[in-house]
This record gives sequence, structure tokens and C-alpha cells, in this order.
Amino acid sequence: MGLTLPDLLAFNAVLLAALASPGAAMLYITRMTVASGRMAGLATGVGLGTAAALWTLAAFLGLEAVFTLFPWTYTALKLGGAAYLIWIAIQTWRNARQPLGDAPTPKGRAFASGLLVNAGNPKSMLFAAAVIVVIFPQGLAARDIALIVLNHWMLELVFYGLLATLLSSGPARAGYVSLKPLLDRIAATLLGALGLRLILEK
Repeated sequence: MGLTLPDLLAFNAVLLAALASPGAAMLYITRMTVASGRMAGLATGVGLGTAAALWTLAAFLGLEAVFTLFPWTYTALKLGGAAYLIWIAIQTWRNARQPLGDAPTPKGRAFASGLLVNAGNPKSMLFAAAVIVVIFPQGLAARDIALIVLNHWMLELVFYGLLATLLSSGPARAGYVSLKPLLDRIAATLLGALGLRLILEK
């Protein structure tokens, strides 16, 4: 049995619910966009979406079996992601009172940072694996798997693109600038907490 449209729509509904829920990715692209503008936000979204789609591909390829056979690989990846989130949190806290720079964040750097935020969360792959088992039939052809992964990537790009466009408006940026010390420290606290949660969760 191959891929069907209802399967794909159900997959997209679950993904949209997951994307809309608060988390490190949502928090990071929000701060990047209001701090550095729409292009930085868009590039961050491409990085986040690329990593998420690659985790879905990894789920199809059975990477969870590797994590089961070699638990240290999962732990190492999770700790690396947690360390990155905590590092971002520390830098954000330390620079909370610094004014915004005139030079926007380079697109390549924004993309890489978004990629690392989601690449360092192997739970994304476990989530994708659970969704795949529930929604899709077994034995999908390679072209069906490629279509699902491409669909996932495009959905992430559209979602984050719309979010970056909305958050880069003049009022949103002005509001951020006026409350930057407070907002940055809230963001730093939440990112740090998410990093610690990754470390402490089994």
C-alpha cells in the first residue's frame, strides 16, 4: 500500500500542531527575527526546517534503532544540543542591556544557528518516528518517503516564513527594542531551562 493524500494531510495536521507549540525553535526564531530583521528570521527558519526534515528522514531510515543499539550516540547528541541552547542563553543574558547592532545577523550564520538548534534535539526524530508509525503504512517506496520529507520541509519553511514576516514588522521590532533587557532575559531563562530539561530528561 502506497502513500495516500489523507495520510499526508494527517501528517501535516500533526506537524502544524507541533510547530505552533512553544519550544526552543519557536523561541529562537522569534528572538532572531525581532532582533535582526526578516531576512535573518527567514534564514533561521530555513535552518530549523532543514534540520527537522532531516530528522524525519532519519526516522524513515531507522535511526532510532541505532540509538537503541548505541544509547551513547543519543545521549551525546542530546547533551550537545543542550549545551548549545545553554550557550545561547548565557550569551543572550550577558548582552541583554547591549543595544541592537547596526549590522544584521548574516544569513549564513542565522541558517547555521537554526540548523543547530533543531539538529541538537534528537527527540524530534523520536517524535517523527512515532508519527510515522501511526499515520503511514509500512513498506513505503523511496519516492513516497522523499515526498513526505520534502512536504515536511516545505511546511516548515512556509510556517517559519509567515512567522518571520509577521514578527519583522515595525511595531514588533519597536516593542522589542523598548523592552530588550527584559525580553532578552526572559528568552535566556527559557532557553536555558529547555537546555537543562534536555540534560535531565531520560
